[in-house]
Amino acid sequence: MRVKVLSRNPDDYVRETKLDLQRVPRNYDPALHPFEVAREYTRALNATKLERLFAKPFLSSLDGHRDGVNCMAKHPKSLSTVLSGACDGEVKIWNLTKRQCIRTIQAHEGFVRGMCARFCGTSFFTVGDDKTVKQWKMESPEYGEEEEPIHTILGKTVYTGIDHHWKEPVFATCGHQVDIWDEQRTSPKCSLTWGFDSISSVKFNPIETYLLGSCASDRNIVLYDMRKSTPLKKVILNMRTNTLCWNPMEAFIFTAANEDYNLYTFDMRFLESPVMVHMDHVSAVLDVDYSPTGKEFVSASFDKSIRIFPVDKGHSREVYHTKRMQHVITVKWTSDNKYILCGSDEMNIRLWKANASEKLGVLAPREKAAMNYNQKLKEKFQFHPQIRRIAQHRHLPKSIYCQIKEQRIMREARRRKELNRRKHSKPGSVPLVPERKKHIVAVVK
Repeated sequence: MRVKVLSRNPDDYVRETKLDLQRVPRNYDPALHPFEVAREYTRALNATKLERLFAKPFLSSLDGHRDGVNCMAKHPKSLSTVLSGACDGEVKIWNLTKRQCIRTIQAHEGFVRGMCARFCGTSFFTVGDDKTVKQWKMESPEYGEEEEPIHTILGKTVYTGIDHHWKEPVFATCGHQVDIWDEQRTSPKCSLTWGFDSISSVKFNPIETYLLGSCASDRNIVLYDMRKSTPLKKVILNMRTNTLCWNPMEAFIFTAANEDYNLYTFDMRFLESPVMVHMDHVSAVLDVDYSPTGKEFVSASFDKSIRIFPVDKGHSREVYHTKRMQHVITVKWTSDNKYILCGSDEMNIRLWKANASEKLGVLAPREKAAMNYNQKLKEKFQFHPQIRRIAQHRHLPKSIYCQIKEQRIMREARRRKELNRRKHSKPGSVPLVPERKKHIVAVVK
């Protein structure tokens, strides 16, 4: 005779202590859950609504400058330290945890045009309208000591930008030409030039550290190799590029901020057309900076807003603005991937969350699990019209909203005109030019 015995393991349903949560047995057989998708959809909808409800990205404003903030630099070793330079020649060092200025230096006469920290974090460099390059100690001077630069180099022309090599005691300045300097010398190691116009910004590649990119006011983006002491190639766009930023994870990729309201992500091996055109701003884009993950970048614009773009998308996922914020000149993404700093015309530096609805501080394990679950649900249902509408909706200032509307009408009119021209022309005489190639004039090698 065969006897069936019910066997139950108390570990499956008995709590270890009375403070624990009740253990509920679950059967994950889909046949027993006919309304699973409907329930998940409702949860995803609620999660999306809550995300928009808790989206409060603005954290604080760092005020203290007496003129517009013109440039900023991150400390390579300390997350809480950031440096800023103003239009009156003043440099301030900020402590982000205390949200206050810890040191002020009158560095230059006229604008501070550019600044960068040394890779070891012991000193930083500034360039200004007074034709000088100055190296400063990162630490404050001892009691009784005067605030003096370590080195001062007097140049022949005004320098408009500076960047430091990621591994060696070498830095690059730009102005009339790109100069490569050794820290120990008062004259440049080599000077690189291609064309005659002034160069507005220069950046070292963080991975292939001997590569440099520069933007000139004759609409060129020029790439240089420090080892060859000659320019590699250049791409000419329809309008001037203000600055560029290299992707910290992909050696060949860089993004350029242009005067024609767009940003262009290029692969330096194939400059004939950009990898992606990022269109959302309604005025000139003045600065761009990558997140440390290399998946997103933030852009600052003359239209008084900053936008966060995924690298592979043509439109921004987030736009930040305040009533008081004027033209945003400079922007930085912090090295822990959590915060964004922007410096603007009205003398303030603003601190934002990189993820608008993220909860700051320590998360309990259950909070973390719930957050991950909600994130997966939002990804699963992201293309449903109701969820997509709520997730993408942003309130914009009236000026930006009206300009977007106006540009949409202009773009539609241009498209219609081109279609009519093609319709009433001989077949093949009006070629189809893809959006990516419209903005490139030529590539010179």
